[in-house]
Amino acid sequence: MAAIPQCSHPLLTEVVVQVCGNGIAFAAIKADGSFLTWGKTDSGRDSSAVAPLLTEVVVQVCGNSQAFAAMKVDGNVVTWGSAGSGGNFSAVAPLLMEGFVQVCGLPQAFTAIKADGSAVYGGDSSAPAPL
Repeated sequence: MAAIPQCSHPLLTEVVVQVCGNGIAFAAIKADGSFLTWGKTDSGRDSSAVAPLLTEVVVQVCGNSQAFAAMKVDGNVVTWGSAGSGGNFSAVAPLLMEGFVQVCGLPQAFTAIKADGSAVYGGDSSAPAPL
């Protein structure tokens, strides 16, 4: 049986509870709810633009072909990466402020589902919109 390669990223020295990849970048949630990203810059590795929005505990992260979406403990959803793949939901930011229970990625889009059953979709070069 082949040995399992170990990740040697210097910031992954704490317990990781979820890791997600999109083919060319990765995002990980640590046990304390903080997160980190690495990989190709324009496909989600560079999360610095949304870092101020992710200071609270992150409970879920998912990726698609070139972007990531993170759901915080308060139900807010934040996206980053390629805008054409759903990495920019700023047009519907007020709709992403609370009440989400799940976020799901497709190859070039995201759908975020609220506790009341409503959803917000965005990606593949279409403007984010409520469903």
